[in-house]
Amino acid sequence: MGDVRLRGQTGVPAERRGSYPFIDFRLLNNTTHSGEIGTKKKVKRLLSFQRYFHASRLLRGIIPQAPLHLLDEDYLGQARHMLSKVGMWDFDIFLFDRLTNGNSLVTLLCHLFNTHGLIHHFKLDMVTLHRFLVMVQEDYHSQNPYHNAVHAADVTQAMNCFLKEPKLASFLTPLDIMLGLLAAAAHDVDHPGVNQPFLIKTNHHLASLYQNMSVLENHHWRSTIGMLRESRLLAHLPKEMTQDMEQQLGSLILATDINRQNEFLTRLKAHLHNEDLRLEDVQDRHFMLQIALKCADICNPCRIWEMSKQWSERVCEEFYRQGDLEQKFELEISPLCNQQKDSIPSIQIGFMTYIVEPLFREWARFTGNSALSENMLSHLSHNKAQWKSLLPTQHRSSGGGSGGPDHAGQGTENSEQTGTKGDAP
Repeated sequence: MGDVRLRGQTGVPAERRGSYPFIDFRLLNNTTHSGEIGTKKKVKRLLSFQRYFHASRLLRGIIPQAPLHLLDEDYLGQARHMLSKVGMWDFDIFLFDRLTNGNSLVTLLCHLFNTHGLIHHFKLDMVTLHRFLVMVQEDYHSQNPYHNAVHAADVTQAMNCFLKEPKLASFLTPLDIMLGLLAAAAHDVDHPGVNQPFLIKTNHHLASLYQNMSVLENHHWRSTIGMLRESRLLAHLPKEMTQDMEQQLGSLILATDINRQNEFLTRLKAHLHNEDLRLEDVQDRHFMLQIALKCADICNPCRIWEMSKQWSERVCEEFYRQGDLEQKFELEISPLCNQQKDSIPSIQIGFMTYIVEPLFREWARFTGNSALSENMLSHLSHNKAQWKSLLPTQHRSSGGGSGGPDHAGQGTENSEQTGTKGDAP
């Protein structure tokens, strides 16, 4: 188990469950000046223990099952009622997570796979599907304020709403829908609660493995492939089909890298300007799935204020925790991670202005200003005004914000406040 990668028949590297250990900051102690996190032997020992711990649970069959059957009937009834309105934009994922006893992601995906007819179409085994979804949910870190399974469920619910947009829905195949939902559910799996620059400057093994390029996104993708293979959810499908699905999942998850925001926005603007999107074409359809996932990943500012505010506080708490660690170990504090200098209102205004608004205005153009798009832009405008009213007095005259596009981009990437991989509600 010395290698964090598995190579299956498709040749696409996958990672074992649990290959991304919790960041053990004791390894940083007394090594920050040398630029190394302990010795390679220490790191290898830590990784081996983490992998052994997860593997031993699997070998003993101790895979946590969603305890829905243990819930009070009243809670079950409320959860079922909420699922009947899962396509509504005001869906309260926090309440749903409480009603399902912390199993919002598993419960939501099982429901959506059923209602979209994916279980029947792909002849999926329900027990195997449930096992796979539990694996995904369990591999999110519940101690993360933001990048946890509830965020994944929220992104999945948003993705489901976007897949139903009339301009897109009529062209989607069952494969498109399943890939979109799976990518949304797993797009941040095993997220450590710190951003890519942190992993790079602390010489984390994943930064080396992926050569400092889309480090987190590559890890989320390869981890997802590992779980798909381990669960054998798709083992009954033709080899060529599963190869294609793994590659498309990677393309979708990698698109959430905030550092590629301008790349995708520029392409979308060009397509809309030239009116050359042909959704009958698989490549154009896949591109719009990438855009939909990017929107779902950073849609928190477009939710109703009560939910949007809670997401904003969560993502900033995660930023501040990283900043505290950086300060503790005498590392340069990353943009937006200094609680003494970076206020939640200023972070959110910058995020909305430079990341969210440009993308969602183009999405609205694509949908033909659908009712949902108009609703989201209305919430976005209202929420931005709310944050402006909460700005410290000295910042209001200058308009607040986080210092311009470059600074906003860095911050976004931070906790993926950019799109959750950077995601900033």
